[in-house]
Amino acid sequence: MVPNFAAATALVAAASSLLGVGALPKVSRSGRYLYTDDGNRFYIRGIGYQEQGQVIVDPNNPFGEPSTYIDPLADDSACARDIPFLKQLNVNTIRVYSVDSSKNHDSCMKALDDAGIYTLIDLSLPLNGSIDRVAPSWSTNILNQYLTTIDAFSKYSNVLGYNVANEAVNSTVTQISPYVKAAARDVKAYLKSKSSSALVGYAAIDGSPDFRNALANFLSCDSSGQNSDATSIDLYGLNNYEWCGDSTFANSYQGTTSDYQNYNVVAYFSEFGCVTQPPRLWTEVAALFSSQMSNVWSGGIAFSYFPAQSAGGSFGMVNISSDGKTVTTGDDFSRLKDQYGKVSPPNSPSKSSATATYPACPSTNSAFVASTNLPPTPDQNACGCLANSLSCQFKPASANYSGVLGTLVDTACGLLGQKSLNCDDIGGNGQTGTYGRLSGCDPTIKLSYVMSEFYEANNRDAQACSFGGNGTVNPLAPSSASAANSAATSCVSNPSGTFTPSSPSSPVGGGSSSNNGNNGGSSSSGGNGAVALVGDKSALVGVAAVVLTGVMSAVWTLF
Repeated sequence: MVPNFAAATALVAAASSLLGVGALPKVSRSGRYLYTDDGNRFYIRGIGYQEQGQVIVDPNNPFGEPSTYIDPLADDSACARDIPFLKQLNVNTIRVYSVDSSKNHDSCMKALDDAGIYTLIDLSLPLNGSIDRVAPSWSTNILNQYLTTIDAFSKYSNVLGYNVANEAVNSTVTQISPYVKAAARDVKAYLKSKSSSALVGYAAIDGSPDFRNALANFLSCDSSGQNSDATSIDLYGLNNYEWCGDSTFANSYQGTTSDYQNYNVVAYFSEFGCVTQPPRLWTEVAALFSSQMSNVWSGGIAFSYFPAQSAGGSFGMVNISSDGKTVTTGDDFSRLKDQYGKVSPPNSPSKSSATATYPACPSTNSAFVASTNLPPTPDQNACGCLANSLSCQFKPASANYSGVLGTLVDTACGLLGQKSLNCDDIGGNGQTGTYGRLSGCDPTIKLSYVMSEFYEANNRDAQACSFGGNGTVNPLAPSSASAANSAATSCVSNPSGTFTPSSPSSPVGGGSSSNNGNNGGSSSSGGNGAVALVGDKSALVGVAAVVLTGVMSAVWTLF
């Protein structure tokens, strides 16, 4: 029988489409540079692509972060509307800051692939889906959110990389750096287990070189001392806005470029485009892609396609009509289009000459106080075992418990302090590199644990488990006076262990782990759909970690 080659070709094409096999060449890292499979250097010529969510002005939100987000890759019509303009800009990469893993992204990701555009995807989400600056934790709820997002996007060949955090570390909170590095370590191990070539990155806030350079070196160093990449990021992004107006390399970028002259992994500007001295001429593009900078930097992401507001001024290159159908470009768009159109960076050094090194981690100083001892890999099985064994379990009176969880932990820790006990088991300290054996568990499990300790310290008086009607006695728990401690010892056999995490077997707290075919824009208030971060999709909470100092009680905050 003569095979029908036309039909076979069509079937292969259809299968390739279903499997997410795109036409874009694979981009990989060799040493401190990016290369396509043909050996040519790859430069990120990109733009930030995400509508700004609602920003609530609040003294507890000094960073002006949005409390909601709109997933731009889940809106097919918006992608179809915008991609022709992205092509006009001649971008090859977009950076997306928040995505909803429960949505379907097939159409938009394929359209981007067909247009020759890669994606850089931030894994964090607003409010409760990121590493908190005030008192951080690398725990199962955040890890599962990250992994579920990776699972949702792993079929797309045009995912260049994932950022584990954006501007989490600043000059006042360098002690949270080990949590960011632990996130990169575990995400990197997970990607390798899936044979994924996607890179792992971090986008840093600019600032004093004292902490900024130390952070960059900390994130790209080898914690094991074996010249290994296991704990190093692949991509270091710097959100840099120092080129304003019609500046020059010498006046704006020379100092920063010199600081990273010997950096060992890929560096790029994860945001650029000064707004404090309008108009934005985008003349920095010529410098960024020139031989003056190409030996250090691999391009950058102009910010931003959509309008956005900040304390420093207004961003944005287009305006979208009220019905969402029409794009009107501004002068910023035209000038960036012109500058990106002239880009022709050096195709050197060669891929064969680019070697990877991973130096020892930097020592701490007065401006950078981060331990090289990283938090353990959050262990879903161990934490789940503990949750089922605790004598007093957090069963909130209201499904929306965002307003009580943090307060209850504060209360429970204070009550334990009155009995000469503490909350060290659930806390952590990135400066000393000391982490409680339950520091990687979901915030609700941590709360159940300290509630159980108090309940048992009061001879299992039922009132000691009430906590305003938010606690429930577990009749199946062992009856010993120190059952919580025994359960922690039994369930968490290796509290400092690191390992390759596995895919979350099921959504935490509801939601669907499969794409639901909803192609409308996703407007969310912090939950990512497939993973409800603290066991309930309606809860916008994140519990801050207790610092392990043996204090009688601790201050807890909500994200």
